[in-house]
Amino acid sequence: MRKQRLLKLIHLLSTVWFALCVVYILILGLRQAGINWWLIFSLSGHSAVIFFLIMSVYLFAVFKGAARSRKIVQEYPLSSTNYYMAFYDTVPFLGGLAGLSGIIGMRSVTQFFLEMSYATLGATFLVWIIIDPLIGIIETLLPDSRQHRSERLAQARAERQKQQHAREQLLADLEIKEKTMRSERQAKLKPLSARLLELVQDSGDNYKQKESEVMDIGVKACRIGGLDCMRQLHEMTMTQFRSKDQNTPQIDYIAQWWDGIGGWLGQPLSEKGVL
Repeated sequence: MRKQRLLKLIHLLSTVWFALCVVYILILGLRQAGINWWLIFSLSGHSAVIFFLIMSVYLFAVFKGAARSRKIVQEYPLSSTNYYMAFYDTVPFLGGLAGLSGIIGMRSVTQFFLEMSYATLGATFLVWIIIDPLIGIIETLLPDSRQHRSERLAQARAERQKQQHAREQLLADLEIKEKTMRSERQAKLKPLSARLLELVQDSGDNYKQKESEVMDIGVKACRIGGLDCMRQLHEMTMTQFRSKDQNTPQIDYIAQWWDGIGGWLGQPLSEKGVL
């Protein structure tokens, strides 16, 4: 863990150094082109956020590309080592140090920093954009790497298939359990369904009495198995009710009278009203 944190810190510092070198080269180029300082700062003030955002995203993508799956030593025997990652992260600093060899005898501070910035930019581009991806490609072409990758992918596919099978088995078990519960509830609900059917088919004037008894039956069903039990009882009753006379519009009084019992109020409107 300490090594990984140290590598991340080095990468962060090298990224900052690389960005400073790029900014220095841009500013010096604008100055040599005769652009005044106030214009440079006004341009940088409007574009600094976008510039550093793009730079950060770019460098993060490069770093993630270099660190991709390289914890798998069998597939990346070189680039997965801490020594390589340390070299990778310190490339901007190494490029700056290499630039010192070309500035011996220079008296201009501006030229001094410019050479260091160019060396940093060149070394970083060479290693991060060209050499590192090339090494990664070569590593993936090695026989041991290819074999291990094939085995790893096959194992991952097998694991996904195992998980899929477990999910399907769980759904099948839940479906069987639900069917068993419905079958058990149906035996308990038959007397209630028969009484509900009688009340619905009754054309007498005792409307309030029928409504009260239907509500009592709904409460009993709710106590037996909650909203699912009420729906099952409603389905059993209305199936028989519809089969009596299919040509006459049939009003679902049960759903209306049960409104508010056991969450029945939350039913979709399509499950209530005229059938």
